[in-house]
Amino acid sequence: MQQPKSIKVLFICMGNICRSPMAEALFRHHVEQAGLQDRFVIDSAGTGGWHAGERPHHGTIAVLERNGVAVGPQRARQVRPSDLHEFDYLIAMDQENLADLRHFGTDGARQAQLLLDFDPQAETREVPDPYYTGGFEHVFRLVDAGTQALLAQIREREQM
Repeated sequence: MQQPKSIKVLFICMGNICRSPMAEALFRHHVEQAGLQDRFVIDSAGTGGWHAGERPHHGTIAVLERNGVAVGPQRARQVRPSDLHEFDYLIAMDQENLADLRHFGTDGARQAQLLLDFDPQAETREVPDPYYTGGFEHVFRLVDAGTQALLAQIREREQM
C-alpha cells in the first residue's frame, strides 16, 4: 500500500521568533497528540530575515514550556520563494505578513491564509505580535485555538 503524501504546513510571522514558532510548536503538539506525526511536515519562517539563526523569543519558549509544549530545536529563518510552492498550507499571523507573502506574486502566496480564519470562535482575525506588546499568554490562547481548528479542518479535508 502506498504511503499517503505528507501535508506540508508553514507558519509565517514577521521575524520568526514569537508567533510562528509558537504556532509550529503547538500545531506539532496537536498533530502528535492525534498520532498523525507521520502525515505532516511542519515548519515556520519570517517575512524578514533579521533574526535568522536565532532561537525563539524567551517569552515564546516560557509560555510553551509552562503549557507542556516542546519547543524543539527551532531556529528562525526567512521565507524562501521555494516555500510558496513546496508547502500545502501557508499560514500567516496577520494581514501585514499576508501582504508581504502576496508580494511574491505566486499562486502559492495568493493562497496563503490567516491562522485565525480557521477558528470561527476567534475574537480577532489577527494574532498580535507579542514582541512589541508582551501578552504571550493571550497570544498562546489564540494560537492554540487556531492551530487546533486548522488541524480539524485539514483532517476533515484529507479524511484522516
